[in-house]
Amino acid sequence: MLDRTILREDPEAVRTALENRGTDVDLEAILEADEEWRDLKARGDDLRHQRNEVSSKIGELKQAGEDEAAEDAIERSQSLKAEIEEVENRATDLEADLEERMLELPQIPDESVPVGADEDENVERRRWGFDDLRDLPADVTPHYDLGEDLDVIDEARAAKTTGAGFYFLKGDGARLEHALIQFMLEIHREQGYVDLLPPVPVSSESMRGTGQFPKFVDDAYRLGGSNEDPYDDEDLWLCPTAEVPVTNMYADEILLRDDLPLKHQAVTPNFRREAGEHGTETRGIVRVHQFNKVELVNFVEPEKSDDRLEDLVGEAAAVLERLGLPYRILELCTGDLTFASAKTYDIEVWAPGDDMDDGPEEGGRWLEVSSASNFEDFQARRAGLRYRPERHESAEYLHTLNASGLALPRVMVAILEYYQNEDGTVTVPEALRPYMGGQEVIEGHEKVGESALGAGERE
Repeated sequence: MLDRTILREDPEAVRTALENRGTDVDLEAILEADEEWRDLKARGDDLRHQRNEVSSKIGELKQAGEDEAAEDAIERSQSLKAEIEEVENRATDLEADLEERMLELPQIPDESVPVGADEDENVERRRWGFDDLRDLPADVTPHYDLGEDLDVIDEARAAKTTGAGFYFLKGDGARLEHALIQFMLEIHREQGYVDLLPPVPVSSESMRGTGQFPKFVDDAYRLGGSNEDPYDDEDLWLCPTAEVPVTNMYADEILLRDDLPLKHQAVTPNFRREAGEHGTETRGIVRVHQFNKVELVNFVEPEKSDDRLEDLVGEAAAVLERLGLPYRILELCTGDLTFASAKTYDIEVWAPGDDMDDGPEEGGRWLEVSSASNFEDFQARRAGLRYRPERHESAEYLHTLNASGLALPRVMVAILEYYQNEDGTVTVPEALRPYMGGQEVIEGHEKVGESALGAGERE
């Protein structure tokens, strides 16, 4: 949430930020409501002052025997009381309306963020791993076909048990993902992260604290109700990212400077409806409704968040480098920033199986596996995250950051496509072999049922 002081002191900066983001919000209505609220607060203070003066004279008038004047003063005091209640009720209603309106305002981009309308204007900062590529098959098989051939990914059976957008990992496929999780967690422990195993259901209040609500209600999976029905703070939703429970675990608390920086990592299943994305990425496990992810969440002093963001990008990218997977870093422009982010870098891994127009010259496509973002005090204001610089000083809002370290399905896609061999097998990256009992190659499994006889095979 934005500091309301910014709206009052520099509304033009907020107006420019909304324009650069391409966000359509009625800022003038918010400014007018805030001005009326401040006028009401001032009016209430003035009326209370008048009532105190009148009330203080009532006793004096009675003591002086001026009963008629005392009755007039009593009537005036009661009239002022009624007027104060009317003003305060209006101010309370207006405050609640302002709070709701403020929740619709996105973060102001950092001044260093490139101005642009959409993802086409993001800026590539660097690439890694393309100078020494491994030898690939002449025709790289896309992961969805290769996963079916090796019988390590099964979307059809998941569609029967749950619906489209879900999948089974089987045998070496499941084993590979377990290995990736342990591998990532170990890397981030080396980087100073403390492990958490958070709850998966999260409250509406927690979703609002990190900025998912109210803007992204349609993308969430609600427990025990329809997304279209009104919801309360205590209503529960399936976790869309571990950012939500981990950030909110310190909600309405005051940390100490000695606690910071506080670095947590958590692996959770994540659930997203991907509302509005139907028809895109319909094959494979690139865009799905449930996926596992290792999340990195940081709590830092405000003056250190810029440097922490740069380090955070390196901490997430270290996973790809140890796996030997080529990638690039993008700095997002204003029009592609997430709702709560002041500055974001995307890490995109190279997947050579499907040629896309916006892919690298080597062919294939880019897959976003991490967004490293600095939210500054935006989430802290919504969730009440503060710290005390010194024990005797007033508490201040801290800064929060996070990054995926990394989103597992897309890393799986990159491994299956980049490490595949001419004979249809997949070489296990050397860094993962200790987590797979020394296994060096994924050769696939014998299929079961009629599919083992060729029934239902692709033409």
